[in-house]
This record gives sequence, structure tokens and C-alpha cells, in this order.
Amino acid sequence: MLVLGGIIFLHVSTIILLLVATIDNAWWVTDTVSTDLWGTWEFQSSEWHYFNLKTSPNEFHQSVQASAVLACIFSILALFVFVAQLFTLPKGQRFTFTGILQLISCLCVMIAASVYTAELHGEKGGYGHAYILAWISFVLTFLLALTYLILRKKSE
Repeated sequence: MLVLGGIIFLHVSTIILLLVATIDNAWWVTDTVSTDLWGTWEFQSSEWHYFNLKTSPNEFHQSVQASAVLACIFSILALFVFVAQLFTLPKGQRFTFTGILQLISCLCVMIAASVYTAELHGEKGGYGHAYILAWISFVLTFLLALTYLILRKKSE
């Protein structure tokens, strides 16, 4: 039961980190600009102004947005599948589908962060905390996927 509680806690924590990384406005930060996946905050005349990326999104922004949202969706879906599999499937068949969903989520986070990294070379500024949370989420989703696949093997 302690392992089960730990896995659920880690999974929920990972989902929260993924959601914060996707929603928060600190992927790229300078003194006067804070950018996220959806828009940009610019400091002009002692006020912060929001500019939406929907008016002219770059292709790389669209791919990062889609990958980040898919990572959240697959991770949330994996949690529901995990709980459903606990009560419906016999030992030896549990957690395979959950592990696959977590691997897909892991891949989506990696794609989002990698594309964002590749497109921002040469610009002044630094990566913000949401970008760092995305990479931490990548590691945690990968560890969860491995955990689910290892648990499947142990239960056979």
C-alpha cells in the first residue's frame, strides 16, 4: 500500500508540474520580457503588458504548445487508467497501458522542451522556471513509465 500511495503521489505531483510548466509565463525571461507558450509579457513605461501569440504564432510555438498540452492530457489519462487497472485487470496484465501512456507523455514533454531550446539560440535572456519544470517533468514521467513497466513485470 505504501508503494501504491507513493506512485499516486508522484503521478499527481508530475501532473501538477506539467500543468504549471504549460500554463506559467516563465519559459524565457529577460529584464523586460517574460515569455510563455501562449504569449509575452513586456515591461513598457513602468507597466507589464500582455501580448498574445495567437495573432502571429511561429510554427515552432505551435508545435511546443501542442506537445505540452498533449503531455498533460496523456499524463492525466495515465492516472485514470492506472486507477482503473488496479480494480479491473488481473495480475500480470496491469500497468502496461499506463506505462505506455506515460512514455508518450514523456516523449511529448521532451519534444516541447527540445523544440523550444532549439529555436531560442542566440537570443539574450535566460530560461525561466517553467522551462526548468518542463525538464523536471520529463524526468519524472520517464521514471513513472519505467516504474509502471517494472511493476507489470514483478506481478507476473
